[in-house]
Amino acid sequence: MKSKVLLMGKGSAGKTSMRSIIFANYIPRDTMRLGVTIEVEHSHVRFLGNLVLNLWDCGGQKTFMENYFESQKDHIFRNVEVLIYVFDIMSLQGDEKEKDVEYYKSCLQAIQQHSRTAKIFVLVHKMDLVEASQKDAVFRNREQELKDISKPLEIQCFSTSIWDETLYKAWSAITYSLIPNIKTLESQLQEFCKICEADEVVLFERATFLVISNATRKDHKDVHRFEKISNIIKQFKLSCSKAQAAFSGMEVRNSNFSAYIDVFTTTTYIMVIVSDPTIPSAVTLFNIEMARNHFEKFVQQSVPV
Repeated sequence: MKSKVLLMGKGSAGKTSMRSIIFANYIPRDTMRLGVTIEVEHSHVRFLGNLVLNLWDCGGQKTFMENYFESQKDHIFRNVEVLIYVFDIMSLQGDEKEKDVEYYKSCLQAIQQHSRTAKIFVLVHKMDLVEASQKDAVFRNREQELKDISKPLEIQCFSTSIWDETLYKAWSAITYSLIPNIKTLESQLQEFCKICEADEVVLFERATFLVISNATRKDHKDVHRFEKISNIIKQFKLSCSKAQAAFSGMEVRNSNFSAYIDVFTTTTYIMVIVSDPTIPSAVTLFNIEMARNHFEKFVQQSVPV
């Protein structure tokens, strides 16, 4: 199953850097050596086994952008499942804002003409350049402005940076939107969480460590915890690779909870959080082992060939 994903935005907005971190195992500082994207770079990224993201990373220089909306419009914007438009926050607050917004509006018009059912995500990127105390207010203002510009189309906005977990939050939401039978998988995960008497169960895609789904029985105050874990474990996996070791799983304990991260199916990892001290770790690990074959089937059904 192939899904065409357009990654667009002005030059130097950070499109190729984020793609390289999520799908090519770059660490943020290594993206500094990436060159300028010339025209369109195509990559086919396999996700959850059968889902192939046909990712079109479109160079954002003026000549390329104008060609996309003129001579190449049908070729670029036909059969798009997801449009991701990346704004550099500095561009939105500077002299280049008018031109950037003009390109964005042209993208929306082309999507309406050629791919009316496409989902639209807008990433307000490089938010690390905004002072911490002002980030939320700056993003909310830009988000509302972009939603107004986009009407009548519905968009999802995310504040992102390559230097923290926000990038994983945005891309988890994007890939989640492309999984056709996700609700069936979610209901099975909720049942597994109940059987394990776990506080929380989270399913991660194996290669990217993006969050696929989760089930929660006990509320937690940190709403960014999944993305933080994605970021931390992805970096740890890369460290293991550099040391010529393979990451398979880990167990973390303290006085409040036990956390288990383990290989689950051929395309996923699972994390199980248990705070009940009377539940032995052997029982949780046994439940994970017994559920593997069952979930292998449901993950495959979620992404048909």
